[in-house]
Amino acid sequence: MRRKWLIAVILVIVVLVPIGGYLAAGAVVYNTLTRVNPNCNARPDDLDNTPEAFDLPNDVDASAYLMPEYETVAIPSRDASITVAAWYVPAAEAPETAPAVVLVHGLNSCRQAPSVLLPGGILHHAGFNVLMMDMRDHGASTVEDGRYAVGTEEYRDVLGAWDWLIAEKGIPAERIGLFGVSLGAATMLIATSSEPQVAAVWEDSSFADIQVALDAELARNGYPQFLAPAGLFMGKLLSGDDVTSMSPLQAVQNIGPRPLFITHGTADTRLSVQYAYDLAAAANAVGNPVEPWIIEGADHVQGMFLVTDDYAARLIAFFVEHLGA
Repeated sequence: MRRKWLIAVILVIVVLVPIGGYLAAGAVVYNTLTRVNPNCNARPDDLDNTPEAFDLPNDVDASAYLMPEYETVAIPSRDASITVAAWYVPAAEAPETAPAVVLVHGLNSCRQAPSVLLPGGILHHAGFNVLMMDMRDHGASTVEDGRYAVGTEEYRDVLGAWDWLIAEKGIPAERIGLFGVSLGAATMLIATSSEPQVAAVWEDSSFADIQVALDAELARNGYPQFLAPAGLFMGKLLSGDDVTSMSPLQAVQNIGPRPLFITHGTADTRLSVQYAYDLAAAANAVGNPVEPWIIEGADHVQGMFLVTDDYAARLIAFFVEHLGA
């Protein structure tokens, strides 16, 4: 009897200890990869940026893109517990009839980022209303848990901003577009697939298939890919987030024939340029003829600073065509 009891204890140890270690490693991976940097931006100088005063990389002259007249606003997310911090810049002429674009930053960034302020300024000076927002757990928006959910929660913040433009500014849905970079681009795609009235979306440097991106992120941080299931399980256990429940690749298929612009840089060291081709292929597969604009030599979300005039011309033309002048 005692021998059987001892064998049972040994078996429990042999089985449970490795499982416990595997799950503990998964928790480390999840905590490491999803924790949001509270400093909001990789460039400390950017934290002082406002629409009326900001600098741009690559010696790009910001003076033509400054937006001196703006409002600081608090917007309800589609999740009642989240308040979205944003800057609203009305069009200089007839803002009540002008189209609008919501602009969203990437991971560990915020609306102070040059990659938000530059396209915001481009569109504003082309006659658009622009709304530059912070996603939850970023910038001045509500800190929910200090983690990002790869767009699977944040998309409701974007749609809250979209709702606000309709309800508070009286802008028709067919005159509102979305713009996003990196994580913001992925989030915009998910938001567009979830709201059939979103009129047009511009994505810069998104990932595509979530599982492929997850494997790449593990490798980039020096973790073996076999830890992915443990990290996903612990994510659901610790925060309730299922980061694989929505994917930009699937979102593009759900968007269908709606206007979509895809751009990416060939020298992107953060998210592979292959993602742009994957998203475009998914769009074409559902009858949406999209050809990605691949910017030679551009690193992650740097195309707009490398070929600014060309970027501005394409950005304006896309949204004028699909939202109206």
